[in-house]
Amino acid sequence: MRHRFGDVFSLQLAWTPVVVLNGLAAVREAMVTRGEDTADRPPAPIYQVPGFGPRSQGRPFRPNGLLYKAVSNVIASLTCGRRFKDDPRFLRLLDLAQEGLKEETGFLREVLNAIPVLLRIPGLAGKVLHSQKAFLAQLGELLTKHRMIWNPAQPPQDLTDAFLAEMDKAKGNPESSFSDENLCMVVADLFLAGMVTTSTTLAWGLLLMILHLDVQRRVQQEIDDVIGQMRRPEMGDQARMPYTTAVIHEVQRFGDIVPLGVTHMTSRDIEVQGFHIPKGTTLFTNLSSVLKDEAVWEKPFRFHPEHFLDAQGHFVKPEAFLPFSAGRRACLGEPLARMELFLFFTCLLQGFSFSVPAGQPRPSHSRVVSFLVTPSPYELCAVPR
Repeated sequence: MRHRFGDVFSLQLAWTPVVVLNGLAAVREAMVTRGEDTADRPPAPIYQVPGFGPRSQGRPFRPNGLLYKAVSNVIASLTCGRRFKDDPRFLRLLDLAQEGLKEETGFLREVLNAIPVLLRIPGLAGKVLHSQKAFLAQLGELLTKHRMIWNPAQPPQDLTDAFLAEMDKAKGNPESSFSDENLCMVVADLFLAGMVTTSTTLAWGLLLMILHLDVQRRVQQEIDDVIGQMRRPEMGDQARMPYTTAVIHEVQRFGDIVPLGVTHMTSRDIEVQGFHIPKGTTLFTNLSSVLKDEAVWEKPFRFHPEHFLDAQGHFVKPEAFLPFSAGRRACLGEPLARMELFLFFTCLLQGFSFSVPAGQPRPSHSRVVSFLVTPSPYELCAVPR
């Protein structure tokens, strides 16, 4: 549609005016230059309904589940101060998180947001967001148990401890935002946003490594030269590993897992690329049009780590690299995600070589498009190095 209608065009979703922004110039002007005026989120009436606010070496397996559990334990450590192994309640929480994200792109959900009067039908919202409601209930149980063992006399050990301490300080203040409900929503946001996006990016990374063995070998050679096999990677190693860093960035660019970002809404009348956009307009930022812009990237539709290397082999990051969006409402988890991607990816390639299982056809770059863009299901083999 960009080629037909240009970098800024409007749509009508039921009674909601929507403007789609394409290309680096339009996205940066709206999200960065006019960031104060585009930082609002459009209302989602459906959320105003009460209650929402295989490891054997060498054998083929699907990596998604293992990646998901590994990344989720990082979030659990930050929020709850503990790691979970095979706790059935935690595994159920992960299942509900995945199912809840699928509900985000459901047709009926969009209909209810566009025509909120339908929410008056008893029980309808609960059916549309069944998994998200169950996820919040399960998370609430974990937080309740956490509160029972919390010791306010001790320094905070995790985010929940710190939040509970602030709740104690704010007792009696009706305007405080430190409440049980907000604690649940903050932790839920961290779980949903932090787990799925990072594990999906890593799933793209492993797929691309088995499809591009030359890239995998070059990354492993850099790991051996800089880190070796006797210790684990550290963030301090990244500055001496330009090729590995370029590969991780190219995985993010090529995977393009959140192509439309998160919707914004204008808080006042603005002008973008000469177009007048009224207050209250929903904005879709087409991040794919930036990450796959043929005017910026040499091979926009191919996996090409050299996009992030200069002629001397030094790492460079083009301005059009915006997987986390831009401006005041850019992804708050970007610093954590960058660290997770580097450490997980480097640890995996330090310890294992990955390949397409013998006798199986090579998987493709095809995508499963939902709220997130995931690679089509695939299997791989992991052999210790």
